[in-house]
Amino acid sequence: MNSRIYIAGLRLHARHGVMEQERRVGGEFEVTLSVDYDISRAMETDDVADTLSYADLCDYVRSEMAVPSNLLEHVAGRIARGILQRWPQVGAVNLSITKLNPPMGADCDGAGVELHLINDKSR
Repeated sequence: MNSRIYIAGLRLHARHGVMEQERRVGGEFEVTLSVDYDISRAMETDDVADTLSYADLCDYVRSEMAVPSNLLEHVAGRIARGILQRWPQVGAVNLSITKLNPPMGADCDGAGVELHLINDKSR
């Protein structure tokens, strides 16, 4: 069975960027996360103890986004590796982080990074 737990479009204020202004004032970011996770037991029991709580994932993402970094690549790697370490039963992590209104002299909805990490230990 293939199943996932996800958070779509989590908006956060954070202080990531290489420019001093970005680190001091911060900016708006959007995070979308999905994790491969077997939900079959929770489908039967209807018990939150038998699944991975998306609220716990959300809290983890918030805590990592609160740690300033120069590069979104660094933030994304830290979040994805942390999820695999904290929840070893997760099979893979799909994560995108978008900096909304990036300071790059272009009219766009955002710029960012996406990554997909597979937990070889869970398979």
